[in-house]
This record gives sequence, C-alpha cells and structure tokens, in this order.
Amino acid sequence: MAKKVIPYKDSELGKKEQVTQMFDTISKNYDGLNRVISFGIDVKWRKRVVAIIEKGKPKSILDIASGTGDLTINLVQTGAEKIIGLDISPGMLEVGKQKILDKNLDKKVEMVLGDSENLAFEKNTFDAITVAFGVRNFETLEKGLKEILRVLKPDGTFVVLETSVPTKFPYKQGYRFYTKFILPTIGRLFSKDASAYAYLSESASVFPHGEDFNNILRKIGFIGVENRPQTFGVASIYVATK
Repeated sequence: MAKKVIPYKDSELGKKEQVTQMFDTISKNYDGLNRVISFGIDVKWRKRVVAIIEKGKPKSILDIASGTGDLTINLVQTGAEKIIGLDISPGMLEVGKQKILDKNLDKKVEMVLGDSENLAFEKNTFDAITVAFGVRNFETLEKGLKEILRVLKPDGTFVVLETSVPTKFPYKQGYRFYTKFILPTIGRLFSKDASAYAYLSESASVFPHGEDFNNILRKIGFIGVENRPQTFGVASIYVATK
C-alpha cells in the first residue's frame, strides 16, 4: 500500500479536509504557478485527454477534481451537451466559475462543490468521466474509483491524467531533483503556502503509477485498462471502460 501523504503534517485534520484547505489557500495563484512548474506541457496533456473523450461522442461528462476548470473548459470541444466540473475546494471553484462566465460557457458548463468519494449522482449517469491531477488527492483511492465506476454508464469512458515517475536514466534522476528541490522552492517563492507544493511533489512520488494503477482500476471493475506515458514518463494518461 502506498505511503499516506498529507499537506500539513502537524494538523489534526484528515487528508480530505487538509486538501480542501490547501487548495483554497493556493487557488488564486494555482493557474499561473501550474504553467510555470510544468513548463506549460500540461496544456498538451489535457488536449490529449480531450481527444480521447471526443472519440466516444459523449453527451454528458463529469470532470472530477476539476480545480479551476482548465480541463472542464477544454472538454467543451467534445461537443457534449452537459459538462459538470466537481471539486472539493470552494476557492478553486470560484476561480473556475469566473473563467466559465468570462468565456460565456455557463449554459453548457456547471461547476459544483462535491466529494469524489461520495458523488451525489445516480448510477449510470455519465457517458465519460475525467480526473486530471486529482486521484492522488483522494483520501481513500479505491472508494473514489468505485464511486466513479458507479456513476459511469456502461461502455462509458474513464480517463485519468496523473503525474508519474520516470524509470529511465537520466529522466528519473532529473525528475527526482526537480520535484525535491526546484518545485517546492518555486512554491515557496510565489505561493502563500510552501507546504502545498512540497505535498504535491511528495504525493506524486509515492502514488502508484503505470501498471500498479492499471491493476487497481481492474480490481475495482474497470475493463480495457491501458496507460499512456507522457513526456519521458513524468505523467501518464490512463484510459478505462465500464
């Protein structure tokens, strides 16, 4: 079992409450810092997720851990009639709601407060579900994945975009140096919450990736599971079906 990583090691709150507090704190800086930290490559990864979802011609999409709505907004390109972005952080949602209003997408896109491990939807509701950089923040990973399977329609598509750890030299060594020293330093310099960026790098390093995550998805009941490493293995796109 993966080591449990939390944002604030001296806090008595549970992981879910700590993650909510963390994202509320960094919500105003998140988009800009995210572009800097990823060198903007995350934009390309999200486009690939959209292309995968688009192939299924979904009418309804749920984007879990939507944050400020980057992927949620991109999913409009699929032509879906209804797109819901769900996040546990009110602060992140407020930023996302404003972006949607600015783009006049409020008729098609809705941002809602919610818990990925207790989804307030009937079973077999969505044609497609996405999670970008969010599954490692689930307090109980398998519970969250079971909820996703429950609300996904049969033959529906589930796509996860998540950080992973390169396995080949020199990318493995470079990644470790960057996530251990550079990323927390950037977070400390430009964010009000240095612990947040230390947590984001540490949680990525211990999260089960590649075949380990594939096996968890299969155990939950997903089929047709595959993972597609991105940019030397620093991220992976996982695709599965119900």
